[in-house]
Amino acid sequence: MVSFGYTLMCEQAGPVQLVDDAVRAERAGFDFAVISDHYYPWLAEQGHAPYAWSVLGAVAYATSQLDLMSFVTSPIRRYHPAVVAQKAATIGVMSGGRFTLGLGAGENLNEHVVGAWPHVAQRHDMLVEALDIIRPLLAGETVHHGGEYFEVPEAKLWDLPENGVPIGLAVSGRSSCEVAGEYADVMIAVEPKRELCDLFDAAGGGEKPRYGQVAICYGPDEEQCRKIAYEQFRWFGLGWPVNAELPNPRSFAHASASVREEDVAAGIPCGPDLDKHVQAVRRFVDAGFTHVALVQVGAEGQAGFLDFAERQLLPALRQL
Repeated sequence: MVSFGYTLMCEQAGPVQLVDDAVRAERAGFDFAVISDHYYPWLAEQGHAPYAWSVLGAVAYATSQLDLMSFVTSPIRRYHPAVVAQKAATIGVMSGGRFTLGLGAGENLNEHVVGAWPHVAQRHDMLVEALDIIRPLLAGETVHHGGEYFEVPEAKLWDLPENGVPIGLAVSGRSSCEVAGEYADVMIAVEPKRELCDLFDAAGGGEKPRYGQVAICYGPDEEQCRKIAYEQFRWFGLGWPVNAELPNPRSFAHASASVREEDVAAGIPCGPDLDKHVQAVRRFVDAGFTHVALVQVGAEGQAGFLDFAERQLLPALRQL
């Protein structure tokens, strides 16, 4: 059975709203919630970027059944891997074991605030080394690590959830799927590609969960929804090689200057049509994903979307 989740998108809402929205999402019947971990929004129009881990702590305390995941945190620049492990363990305890640590190699947009952004090959090596620190710490071990990128003279976590913290890894191609198959309990992707699931399986993923994410813009007025999606999500179609490298919202504004409203609407279902939103999710289900998180574009539309999800969308998705 496929599980359906709600996205707490830190780039488009402040911390208080994010916590309130998580509580409402649980009440609406979502199975889990994922949260983005940004220092900057993609575009200035989005207007927010609170500290995701503070929000996670509040959400863990304010909810009781909703599974939680960072989607995703980069443990290679802005955060040291030993600190990421401590944060994950703490949220795991606070949530009663409902937390999965989602990790990825990150984006220049968020990581350059502490220094130069490494080359992509180096980033992947750093991620693997970070996992060699995080995994044993979350298993309760004392870690002594002297590596190419990270030093851990001695570290041990003193507060761990009883059943540990599962680790998810973001993938986009063969090499990342191979790392995920070896190191991760969960695969994470934002494209509905069957080949990613197959590569993950071949690398050792087996029957492990596969999490996807799909953006929609629900609202009673399709034209208005198209405008909101264009204003806030026109960066979405630039592709991962671009999105990982640009340093600030100004860069994303320039890079997406030639994107048209109809281009965004072609990739993000907009308006009140239930079938369009269901079909967008179906693409992930058909590709073999076991969990699909929905992003409702636009902070002001969250309340209406959550009502729509409870009344119509989630019941329809349960039929897939």
